[in-house]
Amino acid sequence: SSLSRKTGVFIGWMHNDYQNEASDSFLNLNPYIATGAAGSFLPGRLAYYLGLEGPSLAIDTACSSSLVALHLACLSLSSGECEAALVGGVNVIVSPTTNILTCKLQALSPHGHSLAFDARADGYVRGEGCGIVAIKRLEDAERAGDPVLAVIRGTAVGHNGMSNGLTVPNSQAQERV
Repeated sequence: SSLSRKTGVFIGWMHNDYQNEASDSFLNLNPYIATGAAGSFLPGRLAYYLGLEGPSLAIDTACSSSLVALHLACLSLSSGECEAALVGGVNVIVSPTTNILTCKLQALSPHGHSLAFDARADGYVRGEGCGIVAIKRLEDAERAGDPVLAVIRGTAVGHNGMSNGLTVPNSQAQERV
């Protein structure tokens, strides 16, 4: 079905490699960096081209960005702030800067494997990707005859609080959420 003008766009993202790469040389600064590298333009550009007038948010909460985007979209639907939402996440690696910094921070796995929730976990592995889903309140989707591929029963957000390090997950805090 077509999207209502009252559709929100919620995009999770992290690290601005494009800006790092594009601004490496002040002699070659491209004026389009202002709109091409600002996080707010990720959802804003999509809303602009599709003529959407609902909330437009770029969310950066590190590895949980797209899940927090989904949480905020659900709240926006629940409150009536929007009638539908496009929710996504994106990460593109175009500059070595973030890799160098995370290596120096010893955040990347030296073995090249993420072992989430495993006692042998020794860091994470960066990846590229982009995904987006369209969501609506269940009753609205059913009324419109939209295919329902999944139902979101609930969402929650919390922070790790104190852990073994600023970038280290706290499984107990995550379990409490």
